[in-house]
Amino acid sequence: MSQLHIVLVQPQIPQNTGNIARTCAATGAKLHIVKPMGFEIDDKKLKRAGLDYWYLLDIYYYDNIEAFFEKNSGNFYFFTTKGQQIYSDVTYPDTAYLIFGREDAGLDEQLLFDHPDNCVRIPMIDDARSLNLSNTVALASYEVLRQWGFPRLKTAGELTKFHWNER
Repeated sequence: MSQLHIVLVQPQIPQNTGNIARTCAATGAKLHIVKPMGFEIDDKKLKRAGLDYWYLLDIYYYDNIEAFFEKNSGNFYFFTTKGQQIYSDVTYPDTAYLIFGREDAGLDEQLLFDHPDNCVRIPMIDDARSLNLSNTVALASYEVLRQWGFPRLKTAGELTKFHWNER
């Protein structure tokens, strides 16, 4: 069975982490947070951004990146502006870990250098430093899920006042 994992390495902005938690909850992705964080997990902004989705979330915490790699193995993809391949050109296997760095610094360059074939980039113009972290996670997550055929996700909605078949 397919399983998407979102890994945040040292997130700094609670609103981003809350939005990412909501994306993970809505998609069934597991969320992994590597400390240290730039905020407390009970931060009101974090809770507000995630709204009432916390009960849908599988979340794991690690003291550092080494602890994360000790407890997890699989297919790791490092999202970075320094990547040499486009994220949508990758064919993601059934279990994928999408790894994202701090909002202000990204991922450690030694980590990227050690995994050159798994560093991916979302295209943008030269003068843009980066996209917002929560937007990047959503974009990347839905590309993987699209490739997998959106497993376990509801793909059609219903109107509240009308029925589609009554047209």
